[in-house]
Amino acid sequence: MIAQASEHTALNLAAHPFGWLLLIIFVVGYYFIAVEEKYHLDKAKPALFIGTLMYVLIGGYYFINGVDFTPFEAAIDHLILEIAEIFFFLFVAMTFIEALIERGVFGALRSKLIAKGYGYRELFWITGLLAFFISPIADNLTTALILSTVLLTIDGKDKAFLVPSAINVVVAANAGGAWSPFGDITTLMVWAAEKGAFVEFLYLFPAAFFGWLVTAFLLSRYVPDLDPNKDGDPDAASKIEILKGGEVIIGIGALTIALAVIGKQVMHLPPMWGMLFGLSILQLYMYRLQKKHKQDVSIFQAMSKIENNTLLFFFGILAAVGALHFVGFLTYAAELYERFDPTVVNIGVGFLSAIVDNVPVMSAVLKANPAIDQAQWMLVTMTAGIGGSLISFGSAAGVGVMGKMPGIYTFASHIKLGWTVLLGYIVSIAIWYVQFIVLGYY
Repeated sequence: MIAQASEHTALNLAAHPFGWLLLIIFVVGYYFIAVEEKYHLDKAKPALFIGTLMYVLIGGYYFINGVDFTPFEAAIDHLILEIAEIFFFLFVAMTFIEALIERGVFGALRSKLIAKGYGYRELFWITGLLAFFISPIADNLTTALILSTVLLTIDGKDKAFLVPSAINVVVAANAGGAWSPFGDITTLMVWAAEKGAFVEFLYLFPAAFFGWLVTAFLLSRYVPDLDPNKDGDPDAASKIEILKGGEVIIGIGALTIALAVIGKQVMHLPPMWGMLFGLSILQLYMYRLQKKHKQDVSIFQAMSKIENNTLLFFFGILAAVGALHFVGFLTYAAELYERFDPTVVNIGVGFLSAIVDNVPVMSAVLKANPAIDQAQWMLVTMTAGIGGSLISFGSAAGVGVMGKMPGIYTFASHIKLGWTVLLGYIVSIAIWYVQFIVLGYY
């Protein structure tokens, strides 16, 4: 192994006791993430601990054994770049949401929805549909953050409404992002690797939509058939208005998303670059609100309310999974495609992406570059995207909503209704099979 590393390749430690130690650390950390309610330990703490510890141990192992650090340094550089892109994307998205909350945008939206006489179940379907059709444009994470905020403004305490609605938003956002090249990080990766043309992603719409629809129908049975205003003044909601500048911030937010997409597709800039440029525009506009219109607003007040635990969780979990990948645990994907039916393997990818996050799993598949046809590439794109919905923190959307609803939308609350997500996952695969394999329509 030392000779292998001297040729500027990383050590494969997957079958080595040290590699097993890293895997045990990951499993233990994963356990504490999953049962955060039991120990009242925020998921960011164990995630950040194991993510940083695993790389410290790898660095120590390389030093003690006199191994060439070149592959280790390259892996760290790549990991920092990957995390930074997600970190700053999240940072900007959360800042916009907090700015919109401060300007009363979501309160006004809640007012209009309730003023129309919608009950909890109608609001459940409205937010789900919005999540499904916004995420292909705005990406699944941003969409989930926006719609979960809307849910909290409707009712911030009723778990009977919030839990199934939160699951619905996560599933809808992930499903909606699966049929768009820029609806999810994984679809972007597949598109950038030229494993599917733009139009081919659109063919996944029926499978994604009806899979979500099945899950949503089952979840809706758990939503109380009540009026959100049952304990309050039904006319009070209609009096809430958006504060000055709120509409403009909505426009800047839409422009920011467009800049992220155009920057990626036209100028080959990472999506976070367009997001940060949009943030600079937001900063300048809020400065104008302060000076010209004497509005008590500050971009830094919005930033101070960001769920930093969500950002740290992403850092930790991506670092931990990156460590497993670096020591060789995610390098056997190509062999699986050779030994088993590609359809079975790609379905398994969906379950794996729910456990270790879909980004590194898709990265491993793309690096393995198995010899599969376009139908199979579309299947793995869909399963990696929607498979993350099976567990609360299996996707960026789920982690974002957990950060917005601490103590409400959790691993445990999601698992209790996880069977509804599983049935929708099965339906999506069945529709893909009929459309792509039986009918050959793609």
